[in-house]
Amino acid sequence: MANLLKVQEAKIIPVIRKANQNNILPIAQALYEGGIKAIEITAETPEVETLIRKVRDRFDGLLVGAGTVLDGETARVVIMAGAHFIVSPTVNPNTIKVAKRYGVPCIIGALTPTEMVTAYESGADMVKVFPADTMGARYIKNILGPLPQIEIMATGGIDKENMLDYFQAGAKVVGIGSQLVQCDHLTSEDDFNSLKELASQYVEKLRGANHTSLFESGFRK
Repeated sequence: MANLLKVQEAKIIPVIRKANQNNILPIAQALYEGGIKAIEITAETPEVETLIRKVRDRFDGLLVGAGTVLDGETARVVIMAGAHFIVSPTVNPNTIKVAKRYGVPCIIGALTPTEMVTAYESGADMVKVFPADTMGARYIKNILGPLPQIEIMATGGIDKENMLDYFQAGAKVVGIGSQLVQCDHLTSEDDFNSLKELASQYVEKLRGANHTSLFESGFRK
């Protein structure tokens, strides 16, 4: 899937919770200008379909995913709205089934090895280890020892200071929540400029690490 490859190439996915029609485009603009290539808008957001369409219509180069997709019905709603990918915190076979029906990549949440294998065997394109900070980056490295076939997105408690630990442990993608985007605190032009700057700091830190042998070795594990 082309969009799955684009998600993996984006590497950093801001998780946007509690956005609205007034701030979703300035948020997306700030993140995009900061170098972000994919975002996740959570499905419990009121009028999430409208928000997804707004971002898709405005930005050709920005992937728009839907997060917190808990069931097949919600998966279909956000896919019909134009979501490029879906993310779930739990293993729900019907969510995966609907995503597969429409050819949309699905990243399914799991924590234990049993849950990860269940998600993988059910057709998940990637497994979201959530909450990642509960177990830490070493947990991901240990999981990938016996389960190297599973591609992991790590989400939960990840910030600019510990992000590289998760990539070095073998995660392909990280989801960044309130450590990057706090919708309630974004009200002025200065706020959005600060968001753009913070996003660029995440991106530049990743780019810098990408030139070191330590970081590159993490992707070969």
